[in-house]
Amino acid sequence: MQRPTNDVSSASSSGRFWDKLRPDAARMRVLRGLYPFVWPGDRPDLQRTVMLSLGLMFAAKIVTVLMPYTFKWATDGLVAIASGNPGTASTTFWLIASPLAATLMYGLVRIAMTVLMQVREGLFAKVAMHAVRKMALGAFEHMHRLSLRFHLERKTGGLTRVLERGRDGIEQLTRMTLMTFLPTVVELILVLAICAIEFDWRYIATIVIMVVLYLWFTFWATEWRMAIRKTMNESDTEANTKAVDSLLNYETVKYFGAEKREAQRYDKSLIVYERASINTYMSLAVLNTGQGIIFTAGLTTCLAMSAIDVMAGKNTIGHFAMVNLLFLQLFIPLNFMGTMYREIKQSLLDIERMMDILEQNPEIADKPDSTPLKVAGGTIRFEDVSFRYEAERPILQGLTFEVPAGKMVAVVGPSGAGKSTISRILMRFYDISGGRVTIDGQDIRDVTQQSLRSNMGVVPQDTVLFNDNIRYNIQYGRHDATDQEVEEAARMAQIDGFIKLLPEGYETMVGERGLKLSGGEKQRVAIARTILKAPPILILDEATSALDSHTEKEIQDALDRVSKDRTTLVIAHRLSTIVHADNILVLELGKLVEQGTHAELMAKDGLYASLWNRQREAEKAREELARTLEEAEKAGALRPADARVPGLT
Repeated sequence: MQRPTNDVSSASSSGRFWDKLRPDAARMRVLRGLYPFVWPGDRPDLQRTVMLSLGLMFAAKIVTVLMPYTFKWATDGLVAIASGNPGTASTTFWLIASPLAATLMYGLVRIAMTVLMQVREGLFAKVAMHAVRKMALGAFEHMHRLSLRFHLERKTGGLTRVLERGRDGIEQLTRMTLMTFLPTVVELILVLAICAIEFDWRYIATIVIMVVLYLWFTFWATEWRMAIRKTMNESDTEANTKAVDSLLNYETVKYFGAEKREAQRYDKSLIVYERASINTYMSLAVLNTGQGIIFTAGLTTCLAMSAIDVMAGKNTIGHFAMVNLLFLQLFIPLNFMGTMYREIKQSLLDIERMMDILEQNPEIADKPDSTPLKVAGGTIRFEDVSFRYEAERPILQGLTFEVPAGKMVAVVGPSGAGKSTISRILMRFYDISGGRVTIDGQDIRDVTQQSLRSNMGVVPQDTVLFNDNIRYNIQYGRHDATDQEVEEAARMAQIDGFIKLLPEGYETMVGERGLKLSGGEKQRVAIARTILKAPPILILDEATSALDSHTEKEIQDALDRVSKDRTTLVIAHRLSTIVHADNILVLELGKLVEQGTHAELMAKDGLYASLWNRQREAEKAREELARTLEEAEKAGALRPADARVPGLT
């Protein structure tokens, strides 16, 4: 078993103990963040529910401390009756009732306590779950407001885990503080008051010492366990992240036959989680044992004092039974104190991580005086634009060009030239470091992001679909579109015929990230939803890169129809798709090195002509190889399975 570190051991001093119990800045930050959700200013009904829950809590605790009295009365009455001398009972209760009535009262008090507690729990659930929903929704919305850079640097599995734990932490913290901690404090005060009335200072001192030792040991052991819990949670998050990452890349795993490698990678995290979990359970056993010893020592001491007082004639046997019941009742909330301390510590940690995300400022934010974008023609201008993802890595350098309204301009260049960065800047996923970008003369930094993106339609290179049906994914382009409009968009994207062949048609589920569809099918769904959106500005980022030559021609025709009379920016890798563009921009290392029509650029015999010739040679080589393999197969020199080469089916 792991031993506590020196830091944790040093916390065992009383000064350190009380210092630790004081709210620090991090805890106060969490509590301040939670307050508006637990006491919502816009929901007076929930505020009334909080007050009613607290009232029921106080009533339940008052009823709870009455139970030992009913037990005492019943015990004293039975002893008096058994001894044949009822008049010796120290209480006047037996002048008007019997031990049987006291026993019945004991049962009624227990029922009343249970009912009050359960009604309180049920009522407060409305408040707790409202806080959970509102804060989780706020975190989810904030995550969508954060920049693309934030999401590219984060692991999706880990991010969702933080959100999940933060949501659970809010529920635990609200319940533990208002429904467990406060009732426990109230009950402890009432028990001490009863001891002052029915017994003497020795009992009070014993209970106080027992509670202080109990809390000190709970704190010490919990601090020790938190390091183990932290390791367990981190390994759990890592294992979950690796599982999500691997399953999202299912096809890649299969391509390389890496199932065993992925399992080993996942198991490494599970081994750490397994060891940390074992240590967690072992440390919990130590905690429970220590708590039990401290509590039993306090109970035994008070029972021994009560037995001596009974033998000395100072107290009745009912007092002896009352002490035992008081302690047993105190044990339940004290035991919750241990659980509560552990849960509150963990909840604070989980909520703090979620608040770290909530306090992340979006890299891209609307200016206070930003206005909606007004698109007249849709002319796009890049004026001396500079951009870099990192300080030491320039991507675009002094880039200037124009996409006239209603025209198609293509951007080409070698890999890493900055082609896709242009579309990200235009969508304002990033802000530029120099120059400016305008649409119809309006700087995109001066307009709202929502209006900017609502006027653009993007068909990306890597299409990712939602794990829903085909209709939903197409309708994502315009959520209020009718079924007829969705189907018309599908026809224009040349995918309507394929969808109708499916048993469930437009209701066919596409799977996570659209894995049930081929690359070309996914691309056509993306094109269909952009067609449905009908924006004045189109961005086609390698839009036909996942399609075969035959399908590419069909889709290209559809894109040509869609882009007609619309301002269109094409990020192209396959140069054959942009020969008809009004202007072609050639980038190299973030700089504009050539521009013109296809014919003009070919006449210059520069970088564009070199890229064109290289692609044509590659295509001819591929066609020649395909013909050779086909002839060999017909001649029987090659089995069909051997004729499969990359890019051919």
